[in-house]
Amino acid sequence: MTPAGKFCAGSTRTILYEMEAKVRIVPINTVDAAFLDRLAICLEERFLTSVRVERSLVVARSTLNATRGQLFVATLNGKVLRAHPGAEAVLLAVTDFDLYKTSHRFVFGDADEAQGVAVVSVNRLRSEFYGEPGDANLLFQRTLKESTHELGHAFGLRHCYNARCAMYYSNSIFETDNKMPHFCDTCDRRLARTRNER
Repeated sequence: MTPAGKFCAGSTRTILYEMEAKVRIVPINTVDAAFLDRLAICLEERFLTSVRVERSLVVARSTLNATRGQLFVATLNGKVLRAHPGAEAVLLAVTDFDLYKTSHRFVFGDADEAQGVAVVSVNRLRSEFYGEPGDANLLFQRTLKESTHELGHAFGLRHCYNARCAMYYSNSIFETDNKMPHFCDTCDRRLARTRNER
């Protein structure tokens, strides 16, 4: 078993294409380094590309919407892009801030394919958010699923109707838990075609 296989559930899946783009994980404020290193290994395996963890980007709590206590996704995307101008990679921000969009009360994550930026919040992925005991492995698996989902968008994939596929849209944590941390065969093929067209 590869080192990545020891860390990544569902890692026996073989992806038969290579991604030219690289991924750079941008921690927002303090995110556990070992957690991000493990995430990087698993994403390298999923996308067959190099993944690097960058230095933390400091985002003040004053950036949050004071009424909602949440961070607007577009605001975070802008800060990440300004901190990494001209990056020749897809940027994946990982934050503990609760996120929202204009059309959504909350989101687990979001991606902008045109700008090459994605973001995932671990806030609502934590068991403690739902009044349950903390579970570090469950948090990691949920983060891996949502990171795979958002990077899929950043690389051109749309939502999938297969509720087990990582590209299925999660309206709730139950749907995230039901998903696999990788793409279905159909999304695998779509992603391979998307990369070949670029």
